[in-house]
Amino acid sequence: MVKPVLRGFLLLEAGLLVAASLVHGGMLLQGHAHSQARIAEAVIAAVLLLAWALSLVWPQRTRRLALWAQAFAFVGTLVGLSTILIGIGPQSAPDKVFHFALLGLLLAGLRFARRAPKGVS
Repeated sequence: MVKPVLRGFLLLEAGLLVAASLVHGGMLLQGHAHSQARIAEAVIAAVLLLAWALSLVWPQRTRRLALWAQAFAFVGTLVGLSTILIGIGPQSAPDKVFHFALLGLLLAGLRFARRAPKGVS
């Protein structure tokens, strides 16, 4: 039951980042375009999706893949939030809320992966 939950975290996080990338690409909402944010979110989403796909190929490495991908996503999201807070990039309230919520979700995923039995890795 642990592997499907870990994969679920990866897919949910990736989906949220794909949506954010589409927003910053001007494809889902107008007036929120920001090319650097779009690229960063797309790269982070790709890493999470790659970890998900590799977990299907190497199920014994699911835990390790989830830890590494979510750690990468956490750091990337933290960088994004930091740039917002110092005045670089999008400054909208939804951007701030999204980043804080995503950090919470990533922390939950990391915590779940960290506490998963080692045999799941």
